[in-house]
Amino acid sequence: MSLELISSAYAEGGAGQASPISSIIMLVGFVVIFYFLLIRPQQKRAKEHKNLIGNLQKGSEVALAGGVMGRITKVKDDFCVLEISNGVEITVQKQAITAELPKGTLKAVEND
Repeated sequence: MSLELISSAYAEGGAGQASPISSIIMLVGFVVIFYFLLIRPQQKRAKEHKNLIGNLQKGSEVALAGGVMGRITKVKDDFCVLEISNGVEITVQKQAITAELPKGTLKAVEND
């Protein structure tokens, strides 16, 4: 009687394994989810930042990664000169610029 229970237990254990096709489908599903949740949004942000850097021009009001805001007075290849206060200019890398501000933002901030 005990031999019969052991043989039926082995038979049930073999039937519960997943097929290789379902494992592949699950792996592909994870890759698709990973792409749409992580990779694609990062590529979109990088493309938008590249367009921002490419469209910088004299007179634009920008914000830097550290929170400094200023008006562009000169644009060079990899650098911009920002006027952050009357007569105070700094040179920054274009890559440090994170946002272009609407015109008049600096005056609104100064008045606060």
